[in-house]
Formats: sequence, structure tokens, C-alpha cells
Amino acid sequence: MKYLAAAALLLLAGCEEQYRYFCQNPDNFHAERCQKPRCQFTQTCPEYLVAPILEKQIEQTKPAAEPTPVR
Repeated sequence: MKYLAAAALLLLAGCEEQYRYFCQNPDNFHAERCQKPRCQFTQTCPEYLVAPILEKQIEQTKPAAEPTPVR
């Protein structure tokens, strides 16, 4: 039994948060390769990959639109 506990502890020690796709990680939402139109070709845009609960986080990381210059 103690061997089973030791094996389980070793397996859990190697666990870390990993993402299958680069744009699935909230830290990468702002990256150029995660922005449209570039991510649409590969279908890796964050809004395609994350759960609906993270949609607010995606919206918050979008850069603000630059104002149009007045001529």
C-alpha cells in the first residue's frame, strides 16, 4: 500500500497546467498569432478554444481601437 501511495505522489508531483494550443493559454491571448485574421486559418483563435467562462478575459485583453485621425 505504501508503494502505491509513493507512486501516486510521484505522478502528482509531475503535474502542471499545460495547454494543448498556444492560444488556449490566457497569458497568450494578446499574442499576434492569437489575433484575427491570423488565427482564423488554423482555427486557433482564443474564442474557439476556451470555455465560455473565459470569454470575458478574452474581451479584456483585446487592444483598444486607435482613434481615427481627423483631417
